[in-house]
Amino acid sequence: MVVPVRTCESLRDAAQVLTREKGAKLLAGGTLLMRDLNEGDQSIQALVTTDDRALKDIRPSGSRVQLGAGVTMADIMRNRDLEFLHPVARAIGGPAVRNMATVGGNLFAAAPYGDFVVALLALDATVSVQSGYSPREISLEQFLSSPERANGALVASVQLRRPATPEAFHFKKVSRVKPKGISVLAIAAHLPLSGGRLSNVRVAYGAMAPTAVRAKSVERTLEGRNLDHQAIDAALAVANENCTPATDAIATDWYRLEVLPVHLRRLLESARGANA
Repeated sequence: MVVPVRTCESLRDAAQVLTREKGAKLLAGGTLLMRDLNEGDQSIQALVTTDDRALKDIRPSGSRVQLGAGVTMADIMRNRDLEFLHPVARAIGGPAVRNMATVGGNLFAAAPYGDFVVALLALDATVSVQSGYSPREISLEQFLSSPERANGALVASVQLRRPATPEAFHFKKVSRVKPKGISVLAIAAHLPLSGGRLSNVRVAYGAMAPTAVRAKSVERTLEGRNLDHQAIDAALAVANENCTPATDAIATDWYRLEVLPVHLRRLLESARGANA
């Protein structure tokens, strides 16, 4: 099967090709797309590439951090201003994968892949989608369930909240093969404190639904409380609400539901110790 490659100078041009040509897919790192193509995915009718430098932009200053969709996990690990994201990027594959896997590509990865999206969701990320002549901003949560994601929209960049302190953000990936195995599940939590109490809590899961999801019951339970044993126990009581994990070669749905509270407790206990 011969698949043509369309090379575009700008994101706008690439977006127009993706809109115009049915079955055209943007090629960035290609860690998942090229696997699908090599396995004979007939829905891929053309590959679109662009050298637009905006895809590699990293703007780490201020309370909001912007990452171009073409920024790789290796790029993130080399940037000292993004140290809070280093454990997340390091959890994605081995060195060869991290040199290729991009922020934008991770947004389209199906569970149990897409660990970086879990962190972005916990950090209140927004997505800049290039369609037509100008990009538009939507929340990551909205994007994950949108037709644009299903149809392979061109993501230009993401913006995320910088944790107020290093102790406010926590990430945990559970896998059977270490250090680069596929996720049994992943948990990310942004737990900032205001006056000693949790404020604007965000908790997200990976591999517990078809896409990364927020654990809104856990968020509501923790909001405004001290992160003590009583708060942690209350969060664990609602940890599995609205989770719909799949059974796959990595784990069964039953196993994921059983171990999620165990690892959520460990993450919250670690956060409690960090703030003690």
